[in-house]
Amino acid sequence: MATGFVFLWFSFFILLSSTVSIAKITPRFPSSIVRPEQLSAALSTKNQLYETKYFTQILDHFNFNPKSYQTFQQRYLIKDTFWGGAHNNAPIFVYTGNEGDIEWFTQNTGFMFEKAPHFKALLVFIEHRFYGKSIPFGGHKDVAYSNKSTLGYLSSTQALADYATVITDLKKNLSATDCPVVVFGGSYGGMLAAWFRLKYPHITIGALASSSPILNFESITSPYSFNDIVTKDFRSESENCYKVLKGSWDQIENKANQLGGLEALRKSFKICKNYISASSLEGWLTTAYYYTAMTDYPTLSNFLNPLPAYPVKQMCKAIDNPTAGNDTFAKLYGAANIYYNHSGTATCFDLADDSDPHGLGGWQWQACTEMVMPTGGNNKESIFPESLWNYDNRVTICKSMYDIVPRPNWITTEFGGHDIKRVLKRFGSNIIFFNGLRDPWSGGGVLKNISESIVAIVAKEGAHHVDLRFSTKEDPEWLKDVRKQEVNIIAKWIAQYYHDLAHLSS
Repeated sequence: MATGFVFLWFSFFILLSSTVSIAKITPRFPSSIVRPEQLSAALSTKNQLYETKYFTQILDHFNFNPKSYQTFQQRYLIKDTFWGGAHNNAPIFVYTGNEGDIEWFTQNTGFMFEKAPHFKALLVFIEHRFYGKSIPFGGHKDVAYSNKSTLGYLSSTQALADYATVITDLKKNLSATDCPVVVFGGSYGGMLAAWFRLKYPHITIGALASSSPILNFESITSPYSFNDIVTKDFRSESENCYKVLKGSWDQIENKANQLGGLEALRKSFKICKNYISASSLEGWLTTAYYYTAMTDYPTLSNFLNPLPAYPVKQMCKAIDNPTAGNDTFAKLYGAANIYYNHSGTATCFDLADDSDPHGLGGWQWQACTEMVMPTGGNNKESIFPESLWNYDNRVTICKSMYDIVPRPNWITTEFGGHDIKRVLKRFGSNIIFFNGLRDPWSGGGVLKNISESIVAIVAKEGAHHVDLRFSTKEDPEWLKDVRKQEVNIIAKWIAQYYHDLAHLSS
């Protein structure tokens, strides 16, 4: 079974986060990846899920030299089935696209589809530049990704300006100038949604920013936070599970250093015969722990991989299974199988697979420029070996890859983050920050209300943007309550907008 680009991206960036050899991986935000045949039954209607359109977008919004006026085709998806129409000033719900193909995010953001009929909303999902089919330089990815001069146009600020331009043009073409816009996003898309509300308050009346770690920069959030939460997730299920994971790294290293050790590890973990090393195996396991913690949903899911409900619990059950006896590698294999092979179809796992079927590669550039989010620290209690976050390692790798030096202070300079409660209380409004505390990214999220209209909804049992997923009959009451809160708040924003609009018209 091919583990794909996501794993190898992790492995490549081992050196970015740690001073030790064992995989301390800088986590990439997971993309909502789902195959068309696995779409929610809620979307299995006679109507097309969405219509695909393209907007002629300018290359550079912030300069006026001739090259800036080059254009590219930016994809967006639209669904007007539920829309009340421009004549009724019905709302427009816009998803601010993440670091990947916009169709995957659209197909996983069930919350917007399910609530659109209630609000009579038009749905729009805009793809992030340099991802999916929204590739500058003639749509040729090999050209767009070829060097720092072309990749230099890939940034959060350019993406936000793209969204502002698309929304403004779309409203004009639909004669919907007075229709209120609410933006939605999860993970990096959630960060963009929050920043969009702050930067373009004249375009959107509010933002739902789910699992958006806007505080995971500089020293605002501890570099130990991410792995502390991963550790807590597994330890909360079983102390034995925690101890097995914590003690496993030395055993892998010791076995790998023995004569025939790598071959023994290959057999224990059913690794394909083309490639194995201790570090690649450790990265493969770490990736599984990271993503399982992030997607520890209370129901079946198909995120990056198909997973059972409560997958962290299932991993720990595999580790605690008495049939494995004292064989640590059998325990770890059972756990990894939950993430990599829940379908039961894999015959071996390819650690050398470098395919990128979902077009996620642009995040490497973003992590080397502005998205410098310290996550690689591990304290003595961590399930991963003790280590420090090492910014110098990132600089070294980014110089090697792109001949550039990251700008770790740029995000907080451009969008803020320090003393956020005092700052946003002065000028911000109408943002919902949702965070589930089982999500490792929640440590960098807004976890307390900032004002009456900048609200933090925190779910103790929640995982990575679980609120945006399609609802199921098995959803727990706390998740239903989260969504009700979000709907009620958005309804208040829209009602206030209509009230203000009527007052201005009278």
